[in-house]
Amino acid sequence: MAEKDKKKDPGGEEQPKKGGKLKWIIILVVLVALLGAGGFFAYQFFFASKKDAGAEGNATETKTEKTANATNATAPGQLVKLDTLVVNLADPLGRRYLKVTMEVEIVDAQAVTELSSSMPKVKDALLLLFSSKTFADVATMDKKLELKLQVVERLNQILGKSKVRDVYFTEFVVQ
Repeated sequence: MAEKDKKKDPGGEEQPKKGGKLKWIIILVVLVALLGAGGFFAYQFFFASKKDAGAEGNATETKTEKTANATNATAPGQLVKLDTLVVNLADPLGRRYLKVTMEVEIVDAQAVTELSSSMPKVKDALLLLFSSKTFADVATMDKKLELKLQVVERLNQILGKSKVRDVYFTEFVVQ
């Protein structure tokens, strides 16, 4: 029996388990890492997005102010609703598509009849334009404003100089 006691407790004292402290250190490191990651994402979500939104808002305000000043200088135009267009985006896998409904502000009634008579050309130009875009080209507000300007340019190429004032997206879905 003395031999059994010696094998179990060679120094005469019980030695504490070292795994207990190691376990608490690992838990503490994991908690600190999680809190740090949570703080980083909270900062990015709450603070960084407000700064970016403010910058985008200023850019949007200046562009819309220019458009408003140009519109106020002349009489208001007529709005013509275009058919909904659904196109595949030019992403590598081809799984994303864009659904767009828009209204076009036209200068006068004569330009409205020209637009309706050349509707196949308009649809073709818009389909080619939208299908050449990737998700990155339509994801942000600045890119959407650029796209609006490109649509106005294309329509003015078809109808003639300055017959289309502006384009308003009434539905813009990317999936």
